[in-house]
Amino acid sequence: MGKKIKKEVEPPPKDVFDPLTIESKKAATVVLMLNSTEEEILAKACEAIYKFALKGEENKTTLLELGAVEPLTKLLTHEDKIVRRNATMVFGILASNNDVKKSLRELDILNAIIAQLAPEEEVVIHEFASLCLANMSVEYTSKVQIFEYGGLEPLIRLLGSPDPDVKKNSIECIYNLVQEFNDLHIEALAVLANCLEDLDTMQQLQQAGGLRKLLAFAENTTFPDIQKNATKAIARAAYDPETRKILHEQGVEKCLINLLGAENDGTKVAAAEVISAMSENLATKEFFNTQGIPQIVQLLKSENDDVKEGASLALANLTTANQTNAIAAAEAGAIESLINTLSCNRDNAIANAATVLTNMATQEALRLAIQNFDIMRALIHPLNSSNTLVQSKAALTVAALACDAEARIELRHAGGLEPLVELLHSNNDEVRRHASWAVMVCASDEPTSIELCKIGVLDVLEEINQSMRRKNNFSEAAYNRLLNNNLSLKYCQTGYLSSNNMIPDGFYDAGRMSPGTKLLSLKEFALQEPNDRRAIILINSKPYSAYPTYTTEEKFSDSVSGRSSSLQRRGRTSAGVGSPTDEKADVPGQTVAVGSKTALKERASRDHQEQRLTSRRTQSIFRKGKGKKEEEKNKEEEEAAALAKIVESSADKEWCLPSDNDFCNYITEVSKTILPITDLKAQIEALANFVAGKMGGPISKKLLHEFKWELHISEVKFQLKSNIIPIGYIKKGTFYHRALLFKALADKIGIGATLVRGEYNRAWNEVKLVEESYKGVTGLLPRPEEFIIDLMFEPGALLKTRSQEAEFYKFL
Repeated sequence: MGKKIKKEVEPPPKDVFDPLTIESKKAATVVLMLNSTEEEILAKACEAIYKFALKGEENKTTLLELGAVEPLTKLLTHEDKIVRRNATMVFGILASNNDVKKSLRELDILNAIIAQLAPEEEVVIHEFASLCLANMSVEYTSKVQIFEYGGLEPLIRLLGSPDPDVKKNSIECIYNLVQEFNDLHIEALAVLANCLEDLDTMQQLQQAGGLRKLLAFAENTTFPDIQKNATKAIARAAYDPETRKILHEQGVEKCLINLLGAENDGTKVAAAEVISAMSENLATKEFFNTQGIPQIVQLLKSENDDVKEGASLALANLTTANQTNAIAAAEAGAIESLINTLSCNRDNAIANAATVLTNMATQEALRLAIQNFDIMRALIHPLNSSNTLVQSKAALTVAALACDAEARIELRHAGGLEPLVELLHSNNDEVRRHASWAVMVCASDEPTSIELCKIGVLDVLEEINQSMRRKNNFSEAAYNRLLNNNLSLKYCQTGYLSSNNMIPDGFYDAGRMSPGTKLLSLKEFALQEPNDRRAIILINSKPYSAYPTYTTEEKFSDSVSGRSSSLQRRGRTSAGVGSPTDEKADVPGQTVAVGSKTALKERASRDHQEQRLTSRRTQSIFRKGKGKKEEEKNKEEEEAAALAKIVESSADKEWCLPSDNDFCNYITEVSKTILPITDLKAQIEALANFVAGKMGGPISKKLLHEFKWELHISEVKFQLKSNIIPIGYIKKGTFYHRALLFKALADKIGIGATLVRGEYNRAWNEVKLVEESYKGVTGLLPRPEEFIIDLMFEPGALLKTRSQEAEFYKFL
């Protein structure tokens, strides 16, 4: 046999690299491997990076810093399925890191990720691709890109995947996409709101039909926040006058009525804001005449303060200078809701409610309806507010309502005069002006004027009027009206009554009042013991029985049954205190109802506590009928009338004005003898002689010092046991007695005369007459001249206040 020959092994080709197994413990090395061209290396590198990223957030950040993200993005579209799968798995994990997400947005990989959702891809790829999209979809920019690249449709398709992880990731991503879908509208509406403030943009939007779409969208969307923001966008546009016209042309009012009924309170507030702004448009106000106002009134009852405030503002603007809307609001039941709003915690809502009530009060029927709800008591809270807007609006409401006597009585009872006067101290010009206006209106009757003067309003107004900065037309008018309704105080303070100041019964001259002193009432003067001070001269043409010194509400107070029973317990007679049977004057034919001052003091002290106990009950009776049904109100009015009759028959009068029969006779006499005279100058001369004759006759200038009028006055005071002297009792009168009597009688028969106080017990009257030389001259208008009437030396003589002023003052 032949010997076997051993076969030699052929060496490997020189140009082929021998296989090499590499083991790396550095992430940086693996990242470098991502640039390899070999599928196996790429697949293993991606797998290693995937495992490394799973271990924590720090590893994800490390991979980002090592530059792994950019080469990985290229592998998403690799031809090898395994490489593509492993790269997708890496991105599913890395995308949860915020820094990585930012880098991925810049590299724009979402389109490649969405491509991995194709039906033919493996479930694993679906799982990690959907996981990557879910992580990326939490940010706005990525959501937009997912929508743009058509990612929503494949995600919805994957909801049918058998793999639960794929379903979970897809649902999470879709949820994120839908939530930002809402926000997208909100952001778009915010941008649109800014655009609507520009008129040119607004017109372009209208021409393109966008405005109508916006209104329809606001009305029909089912998303509350979107509806609210859409309405707010319209509100911002409505503040421009030209834009309001465009909105009106598009029928925004109908849309707003529907929005008022929205379930979302924010939408209601926004709709009310639009209505408030649109109310500047007259056509819009007319639209709401017939519809919309009842819905707004209903919002006043909301427990949401924002809604209440918005509704009150809308009503305030709709009813301003629009009586029809004011009536519509009242018919919808707004009055009670508005008055309730005055006590809420929102200053703006209170101010708006007060504005609506002021707008309503311009109509008498509505003003009376408002007063039935105890409005003056409800205004006490706003008047005491620290907010200047609320103070201003509340004072204006008082001014609008206090033009009725009943409302002024209610304001006094409610204690509203004090906070109203306090507002006069405000440094806010509008508050001070409206408070002055309200005081001027409240001073329309004597009782309220007296109460205002008691709490020092004249001093406050005088201080205001002395300041060029603080005074206003209403403060001056209020000061003058207060004095004109309290002529006794006016004459004491100013020493002057104009020809228009008609002296009323109950007027008294207490002399010049020193600065800072208070003028006592007649009742207070009557309670004083006779003294050597200047006598109080009284004007009164009414009989005693007609003049208790109670005001209307005091009469009402003292007529309750408890007061009558106290009379019976004390055994008082029907004659009462100060009746003609109590005390007779020494002058024949005269009856003086002044009574004993000591007895008056004792009775006043004894009755004081009882009056306080009954007053509260009386005030509650007086207010009982407010805000009730008409039947109950009529019933209580009948009860009030019955009580008033009790008052008239009650004899428990603490003090009454003294009667003055002589003065009554003077009025009768001058009415018969002087009033029929047709020539004014002759009337004046006759009346001057009449006055002088009743008060001692003409006096010689040289013998003036012998005219003992002071002794006569003292004797009358002693006879009457009072410092108060009715003017008819004065038979020797000096300048100021005669001037007062002349003024009082001249007022009764229609002669226009002033009353001017001078120094040293002097006083005089001035009248206006046409100069004789002008009478009958063709082409010349009569020019009246002022004359001073001489009542002392040559009664009836007229002295020109200009040419003969110096001569007249010589004897004054």
